[in-house]
Amino acid sequence: MHCKITSKMSPHKVYLAQTDTTVGFLSQDAQKLATIKNRPPSKPFLMEVANFKELQKRARVPKKYRRYVRYAKKTTFVYPNSHAIRVIKDKLHLRFLEKFGWMYSTSANPSGGSYDPIFAKEAADIVVTDSRGLFEGRPSRMLRLGRRVKRRLR
Repeated sequence: MHCKITSKMSPHKVYLAQTDTTVGFLSQDAQKLATIKNRPPSKPFLMEVANFKELQKRARVPKKYRRYVRYAKKTTFVYPNSHAIRVIKDKLHLRFLEKFGWMYSTSANPSGGSYDPIFAKEAADIVVTDSRGLFEGRPSRMLRLGRRVKRRLR
């Protein structure tokens, strides 16, 4: 990772980085992400967390699914409180995310469009690269966890 924590790294800036699934914009400022993506600010973003302690602060995992959530990879879960959260396990992306604890995440493209590297680099405040570079991959699986039933959303 070519990113050292500095005083210039702020959770409210928009970062362009390779996540565990695809290239994305990351920030703790949902309003900035909504503006860049040109989408309604009321539409929620998924959240990436660095560990299970951060997950516990934001959502309660139904007891029935705790083991499933712990071992799932590249899967975003929508919890009963309607928060969509993915625990990151990819070591390269985790090194970046641990500096902040959590961040909102969205694909690095205009809403409804496909990945455009020029748009993405111009829209981001800071570009973070690692040995993988930046590439468009498959988005995470998304599952809604109810108290009794889990349902696949994508």
